[in-house]
Amino acid sequence: MPELPEVEVVRRGLERWVAHRTVADAEVLHPRAVRRHIAGGDDFAGRLKGHRVGTPSRRGKYLWLPLEDTGQAVLAHLGMSGQLLVQPHETPAEKHLRVRVRFADSLGTELRFVDQRTFGGLSLHDTTPDGLPDVIGHIARDPLDPLFDAEAFHLALRRRRTTVKRALLDQSLISGVGNIYADEALWRSRLHYERPTATLTRPRTTELLGHVRDVMNAALAVGGTSFDSLYVNVNGESGYFDRSLDAYGREGLPCRRCATPMRRRPWMNRSSYFCPKCQRAPRPTP
Repeated sequence: MPELPEVEVVRRGLERWVAHRTVADAEVLHPRAVRRHIAGGDDFAGRLKGHRVGTPSRRGKYLWLPLEDTGQAVLAHLGMSGQLLVQPHETPAEKHLRVRVRFADSLGTELRFVDQRTFGGLSLHDTTPDGLPDVIGHIARDPLDPLFDAEAFHLALRRRRTTVKRALLDQSLISGVGNIYADEALWRSRLHYERPTATLTRPRTTELLGHVRDVMNAALAVGGTSFDSLYVNVNGESGYFDRSLDAYGREGLPCRRCATPMRRRPWMNRSSYFCPKCQRAPRPTP
C-alpha cells in the first residue's frame, strides 16, 4: 500500500496538472472502480461534469479532489495498484484503465485512474466544515501536518497498552505511516517494534517523531518508494527511495550502523525488519 510520501507525490502532481480545471465529462470503464458510489458509475460521472476541481488535498494516505462550490470531493483510494495519471488525449488507453476524466480547456491532457488489481477506487463524498471527506473525519493528522499535536500523541501513547509499531500504524493516532516507514523510523530511533508505548518518555517520543518526519521527507525528495512499476507519480515515473532503505527489505544484510545481520519477523500479516543488536527486544513482563 502506498504510504504518505507516495500519496503526497501524487497530490503534488495533481495540484500542478489538474487543479482549477473544469470537468467536461467523465467515463467509468469498470464498475469496481466506483463501487463505493452506491448510485453507480453513470451517476458518479454525471455528478463530476461541469464542476471545477479545487486544490487537491491529503491527510495521511488519503487523497481527494474537492469540487468547488459543491461541498463535495472525490476521494481516491489507491489500494495496492491504483494510479492517477495525467495523459495526453491521444495516448492509447492503458490496459487497466478504469476511469477517464476530460477537462473543458485546451491543455490537451486528461486524468486517468488505472488499477490493475481493482482494490482501489474513486468515490464522491460530502465534506466536513474543514474540507475533509466525511468518511475520513476520524483520521488523525499526519506528522508532516503543521497542526499535528506532538504532545497529544505522546500522551495517547502513554495511555494505551500497545506496542510502538502498532501505534505508528494506528491511523486514529497518527496517519500516513505504513509498514515501510515505521520500520525505517524505528531503526533510526533504535527502538524494537514490540517496545511498549507506556515506556516511552517524552524525549523518546520526540526523537521518534523526528525520525518519522526525516524519513518521510527524504522519501518525498526522491519521489517515494517504488518496489515495482505500480507505484508511480502522475507522469508514470517511479520513485527510488528503496535504494536508501536502512531496514525494510534488508533481511540478512549487515546493519548500516553495527554490521549485525538484519532480521525479519512475521508481524500482523506483515513483516518487521530490525537489527537485533541496535534494536533490543524488550524484556518479557513477569
